[in-house]
Amino acid sequence: MAIDNPIPAQCIKDQVKLALQEDIGQQDLTADLIPISSMAKATLISRESAILCGTQWLDETFAQLDPMIKINWHFNDGDRVTMNDVICTLQGSARTLLTGERTAINFIQTLSATATLARHYADQVNGMNVQLLDTRKTIPGLRLAQKYAVTCGGCFNHRIGLYDGILIKENHINAAGSIINAVEQARQLHPNIAIEVEVETFDELEQALMAHADIILLDNFDIPALTKAVDINQGQAKLEASGGISIDTLRTLAETGVDRISIGALTKDIKAIDLSMRFV
Repeated sequence: MAIDNPIPAQCIKDQVKLALQEDIGQQDLTADLIPISSMAKATLISRESAILCGTQWLDETFAQLDPMIKINWHFNDGDRVTMNDVICTLQGSARTLLTGERTAINFIQTLSATATLARHYADQVNGMNVQLLDTRKTIPGLRLAQKYAVTCGGCFNHRIGLYDGILIKENHINAAGSIINAVEQARQLHPNIAIEVEVETFDELEQALMAHADIILLDNFDIPALTKAVDINQGQAKLEASGGISIDTLRTLAETGVDRISIGALTKDIKAIDLSMRFV
């Protein structure tokens, strides 16, 4: 089943345009070796198991180079592909296929890597009442793309950027004077936005609860501390665990009863999926 991509089409167009400009520059010198009239058929093949993501970026890459390129997808974003699966077939100008190959694969290998890692994490807490969230630790320029890939892998998005969520951290608290002051100011300025406060101690947790924060981020709390925090909270605010999250202890961490776990690794600790394009 295809996953709906919420990213504006213009955003994908802009990302692809920039990627093509940095790769091609003024001219693809090597592709000039191929007769301009030469036509070819190619297949995109997976060399390992992965969760596919990035089909629209590949489509857009070839659409910008030559709208006459025909692409037939055998899988959708969010689908699992295995070694030697033919992900799609492409047909058209041989020059265009060669020129667009690396840019198209760069997008898919990166976004599929993000989706694959997200699925690996999501599988660890399957059936549990907890959300695994990404962070803002994304590749510059690919924020929305990676956030989308995270959802293809079965995890969830934290705030997209600084503009759509409030997360009050230590320096914000120091500048405002206290947690209560910071929350009150945030609520006055942005009454319709959920307010999240990062805390590092139980005393700060109590202050955040007194300030009626909507979400409390428990920074680097170990398992016993998280369990105690859940008991103190008694459902007053949503609790989010963050900092030093290991996949080996993820399920145990989720069993403490926190509502959310944010994991920077979902977007920053990725290994590109091995893909190849072959002429047939």
